[in-house]
Amino acid sequence: MSTEDKEQIENDTSGMVGNDKWLEAYKDPVASLYTLTQCICLSDVQADGDWKLIIADLGTGSFNMKLKVYKGTNLMSEHTIIDLPTGVVSFYMDTHEPRTPAIAVASGPYIYVYKNLRPYFKFTLPTLEVNPVEADLWNQVKEEKINIFVLREMLEGMRAEGTVLTVRSLRFLQLQDVGDCETFANMYKYTPLKRQTVITCLSTMKKSMAEEDAISCLVLGTESKSIYVLDPEAFTVLTTLDLPAVPVFLSVTGLFDVEYRIVVACRNGCIYTLKRGTTDPLKNCIELNSQPVGLERINKTIYVGTMDESLHCYTSKGKKLWTVKLPGSMTTMEVIDYKSKGFKAVIVALNNCQVHIYKEKYLVNVIKTDAIVTGLKFGQFGREEGTLIMTLKGGGLVIKILKRNATFEEKDLSGGPPSAQNTRLNVPKKTKLFVDQTMRERENAITMHRTFQRDLYLLRLNTLREYAKSLDNSMNPISSDPSEPLKLNAQVQGIGPTFKLTVNLQNTSLSQPSTSLLITFLYDEKLYNFKKSFIEVPMLVPGLNYAFETFLECLSDKGVSDNIKVFVLKDGKSVPIITGVISMPVSEGLVVV
Repeated sequence: MSTEDKEQIENDTSGMVGNDKWLEAYKDPVASLYTLTQCICLSDVQADGDWKLIIADLGTGSFNMKLKVYKGTNLMSEHTIIDLPTGVVSFYMDTHEPRTPAIAVASGPYIYVYKNLRPYFKFTLPTLEVNPVEADLWNQVKEEKINIFVLREMLEGMRAEGTVLTVRSLRFLQLQDVGDCETFANMYKYTPLKRQTVITCLSTMKKSMAEEDAISCLVLGTESKSIYVLDPEAFTVLTTLDLPAVPVFLSVTGLFDVEYRIVVACRNGCIYTLKRGTTDPLKNCIELNSQPVGLERINKTIYVGTMDESLHCYTSKGKKLWTVKLPGSMTTMEVIDYKSKGFKAVIVALNNCQVHIYKEKYLVNVIKTDAIVTGLKFGQFGREEGTLIMTLKGGGLVIKILKRNATFEEKDLSGGPPSAQNTRLNVPKKTKLFVDQTMRERENAITMHRTFQRDLYLLRLNTLREYAKSLDNSMNPISSDPSEPLKLNAQVQGIGPTFKLTVNLQNTSLSQPSTSLLITFLYDEKLYNFKKSFIEVPMLVPGLNYAFETFLECLSDKGVSDNIKVFVLKDGKSVPIITGVISMPVSEGLVVV
């Protein structure tokens, strides 16, 4: 997008910057919260109706990672996390009263579950199969059959061939000093070799009921290109789904025990849709032009933000509906689901310190911030439903509340075609009769084609026969004799019982006149009486139209009519040159005044 386009969008949106729709409830630019959208959630962790803000703080990226719980603007609880967190969700794991949700934090290969703000359970991902060649190499080192130089050479060869190695082997290959390599090998050669994956994304899925406080399963994506669905009570793997690439974003709908759909955005720039019983994820695949930055789902539409400054919308079957060009690079995105007003939209954070809200493809609101937004979460916070949580790149925290009288107009303030152009046509559904007819056509396609061809040939044959017959009998208003090129036209005037019949003749040749022509009529003498049934035609000059008139009287008062044939004859020939058929109108009765 050019600089002029960005300036135009900024000018168009300058009058709708969202301060008139949002109340700034809290702002702390030095809150020291370094987190992402996936590591923020809102939950009623104490079942008292006062929803808390739960944030997994990334810290410096290597230490000082903590799980922080805020009540209002005050820090209520804080727990240390060993590894870098990749996701935080709130879910119900049992039916005990009071209905207190648990908090699940994904960190490295573990999921830490907190209940009543206390550590409750730690789930470890299943270990993966170790390459037998790699395991044999470390066994030989343990038995001192090979030295560290041979080990290093063999491991480097395996890595070059694309073999997935364990963390121990990769750490060993990073060491440069010979003494460090020997110390490392002697320290870990007696430890069993394991290959452990890590969690990349985390979400939840209702198990058997769709209520808000129903028991939910944990859905997690791993670096080993797999999706695991965990039982919330026993924390066992219910099902495993394999993917062609590493998942980074998840959107889950449905019930695990009934029917579910998992939409996954992967690092290879593709989006896969997984359903119950899915064996081939490539069947429902959407290929993006750029890497995904965010993935959300509203009803049956999928919203994807990409690194090429675009927001795309697809149907659940993978058909692209529209694409919106953004005025900056996207950093994160979130769904606004304001149930009390029935408002659903997508909120997008950009690197130009703006947050855009899109209802379908229309930009309805813009929020300006002091720094780039890295984390977004919309929902109930405290006792207020429409709360927007924003974390900034410098560690700041901003909390905004949607005004109760705020309305979002569904129109594109950045210009473009009218909204009526995007209204879907009301196409009727396929009826059972249509489906049955389609199946019959598929099953009898060859027979139907042969029947059609046969009927077409018969139609052509009968048409040619009638045409030849009309030529032989001169039953054509245009002469087919090149020596007498004539054209006949007849008109009937009057309502009866007396009619005026006008016969128009025209010589269509370029230079040859027509002579010795006669006009006569064939009619039912019991029904009609002609005043002059035989007309002598003078010489016809080429190109001129000649009119010949006569009167006839209908002899019947019963409301019947018949056809009258007009013959143009040539002196000395028994076959007419032209024949015309006149369909007489029904005669009106004689009115006596």
